[in-house]
Amino acid sequence: MLAEKVETHDEFLATQDAGFTYFQGYFFQQPVTLSTTEVPASEFNYLRMLQAAFRPVLDWDVLESLVKQEPSLCYRLLRYLNSPAFGLLNEIRSVRHALTILGEREIRKWISVVATLAMGSRKPGELVQTALLRGHFCELISRQLHQRTSDAFLLGLLSLMDAILGVPLSEVLRRVSVDNKIKEALLHEPSPLLPVYELVLAHENANWEECRRIAEGLKLQEAELGELYLESIQWAGTVMRL
Repeated sequence: MLAEKVETHDEFLATQDAGFTYFQGYFFQQPVTLSTTEVPASEFNYLRMLQAAFRPVLDWDVLESLVKQEPSLCYRLLRYLNSPAFGLLNEIRSVRHALTILGEREIRKWISVVATLAMGSRKPGELVQTALLRGHFCELISRQLHQRTSDAFLLGLLSLMDAILGVPLSEVLRRVSVDNKIKEALLHEPSPLLPVYELVLAHENANWEECRRIAEGLKLQEAELGELYLESIQWAGTVMRL
């Protein structure tokens, strides 16, 4: 049986107890309110990886050390990088090899992906997949606008971090050193990235009137957006299956 319009975690638990098997709605995107703003200890090392990956100047030794502390994450990172989906010609043999081959921009992106997957391992899979989808969709839109795509990817990925960690987004942003324009967009404050973020949210929620308005302002075609969204769905699904 399918339960529709499940908008909160409490509604999800109630419908689950009632015997429903499938659920439709945005309940999995809502953070569960906790009595603390501290990041759970089990997730703290992954958050430290995000912090290290997005410092203005990368410390390769620190980053490599953090990844190696989590053997399963290290294995998953190497598996991603050696998958056909990534398209590298040479096999990546170690974390340090990956760091030197990929360069800063790509290693920041992929460490943030595997850290997010690890932090969301006890959450509904749809939540993490939506975060990945948003990241890639933001990235593709920014590419059309000739903006810095790595910032856009992180914007989408972090947009659901409050739901993944169960702490306020403001606390997550306090702990992760990201560019101010990313923080401002996530908090819906004026930012060059805010129209991209609002466009992604409007498209995700099928708010076509708002989607059309923002797309026109950015000089993007609606049909083109649909193609980029489908590509993002496929990409996120591929990453989740690796």
